[in-house]
Amino acid sequence: MSSPPARMDLDGNPVAPLTICMIGAGGFIGSHLCEKLMAETAHVVLAVDVYCDKIRHLVDPAPPHLAGRISFHRLNIKNDSRLEGLIKMADLTINLAAICTPADYNTRPLDTIYSNFIDALPVVKYCSENNKRLIHFSTCEVYGKTIGSFLPKDHPLRKEPEFYVLKEDESPCIFGPIVKQRWSYACAKQLIERLIFAEGAENGLEFTIVRPFNWIGPRMDFIPGVDGPSEGVPRVLACFSNNLLRREPLKLVDGGQSQRTFVYIKDAIEAVVLMIENPARANGHIFNVGNPNNEVTVRELAQMMTEVYANVSGEAPLVEPMIDVSSSQFYGEGYDDSDKRIPDMTIINKQLGWNPKTPLKDLLETTLTYQHKTYKEAVKRQMSQASASS
Repeated sequence: MSSPPARMDLDGNPVAPLTICMIGAGGFIGSHLCEKLMAETAHVVLAVDVYCDKIRHLVDPAPPHLAGRISFHRLNIKNDSRLEGLIKMADLTINLAAICTPADYNTRPLDTIYSNFIDALPVVKYCSENNKRLIHFSTCEVYGKTIGSFLPKDHPLRKEPEFYVLKEDESPCIFGPIVKQRWSYACAKQLIERLIFAEGAENGLEFTIVRPFNWIGPRMDFIPGVDGPSEGVPRVLACFSNNLLRREPLKLVDGGQSQRTFVYIKDAIEAVVLMIENPARANGHIFNVGNPNNEVTVRELAQMMTEVYANVSGEAPLVEPMIDVSSSQFYGEGYDDSDKRIPDMTIINKQLGWNPKTPLKDLLETTLTYQHKTYKEAVKRQMSQASASS
């Protein structure tokens, strides 16, 4: 197979092939990024993770045309001395490793804080000490609650963009009280962002911070009892997919009134490749990566998914496709949430010329088609086994 064509950066300069240490390469985002880099660039990837299921087709074994381009390194960054060596071998490190499932923030707050702050410290340290560039994945949750959420519900200013649109260099990070352990994730992510920024200011670390706003697509999260724990609670899209596959009502936490935006994983990966290949434009910046045009309430998302899945599967929706549950029932005591997460796109558009393309209905059709084809029979078997053993 011929090698990929020579690539140019946004300023017309040739892009030299890089060696990239990708921590968390076996996850949802990492798997799509690995595929993109292998298909369209000459970059080399040192894929670091504890699991490789989602990139097995790339690494176990690597196809002949990818020989020397991607290698899998099974290690846990918490306690493996090989990590610094891999970072030293690379030109760029991308850290995707995290606990990032809301159900865990309440029930496993210590693990959440360690995973997102303590375990990330060596990565930042090794990059800084060895003069290696770092792209660190944070979260839109660092913004916490909007300013508008503290106004009365009928206050006209709640509809003004400056009271809810989230800007990387201007919006405050507003969390709930300490007893609301849901904020353990956002707080840990904010603190590692501050440490990275400080390393840049004091020690010259070249960094880019990514704040994803609900990246959606095939291979996202897991389906409980099939490729994840039976008692596990994945994020909203996979959670609703699980309900649809099992023909159960979709559970709307606190009425599903929270507003979110969703962006297609392949659109978002385009933005990451631009960051990788345009360091002069990306270094020192924090980037929102989302799609403000795909804004819905969680209830509206559930309605759309119910309709799309009926078309994809050929199964009629349930008579009562949704039920309301309280956050304490669903997540346990100590849960809290942000009201709206709408990204401002000014900085990423100015620096990298990136804009998302895929409408919400299209990305839901693609994702739910994948979920139905991949999981429907496995879910049937799992439900039959559970019924037989009860």
